[in-house]
Amino acid sequence: MKSWVLSFLLFIHNHLVTYLPSHTLRKFFLRFLMNLRIGQGSSTHMGLRLYTYGHISIGNHCVIDRDCVLDGRGEILIGNNVNISPEVMILTAYHNPDSEDFAGVEKSVIVEDYAWLATRALILPGVKIGRGAIVAAGSVVTKDVPPQAIVGGNPARFIRERKGTQNYQLNYARLFH
Repeated sequence: MKSWVLSFLLFIHNHLVTYLPSHTLRKFFLRFLMNLRIGQGSSTHMGLRLYTYGHISIGNHCVIDRDCVLDGRGEILIGNNVNISPEVMILTAYHNPDSEDFAGVEKSVIVEDYAWLATRALILPGVKIGRGAIVAAGSVVTKDVPPQAIVGGNPARFIRERKGTQNYQLNYARLFH
C-alpha cells in the first residue's frame, strides 16, 4: 500500500477511531484496515496509539487498557491473557547514537502469556517479558524479564518471584471505554 495511504490510516486511527466508544468498531478497524492480528476475546480500550501499520499480534483474552502506545515498527508479539494497564508504552525502534546518519534500529518485543504490565511501564526495544511476569507501575524495562519474575524500578530490577501458576482468562472490556 502507498505510504500516504498508510499514513492517513494511522492518522484516522490515532485521532478518530481510537476514541470511538465501541470495542467492536475499534477492533474491526485494527484488524481489517490496520492489519493487526487480534485474538478472540481481546479488547483495546480508548486512546491506543500506533506508530505503524501491521507488525503487531495480540493473543486471545488480552486487555490493552486506555492510552497505551504500541510502536510496532519492529514487531510486537503479545501472548494470551496478557494485561497491559493504562499508559504503557512498548517501543520497538530507536536511533543508533553512534551512527553518522542517525540510522534507526528496530528490534522485536515479545510479551508472553499471563504477563502483566502495570500502569506507565515502558518496555524498550528487544525485550522479552516471560510467561507470568509482572512489570511494576512506572518501570523502565531494558533487559529480558524471566518467567514468573516481578520487576520494578528504573531500570527494572528483580523484586521477587510470582507465586503459583496462572490459568485465568481475562475478560475486561468496560462499556464505552
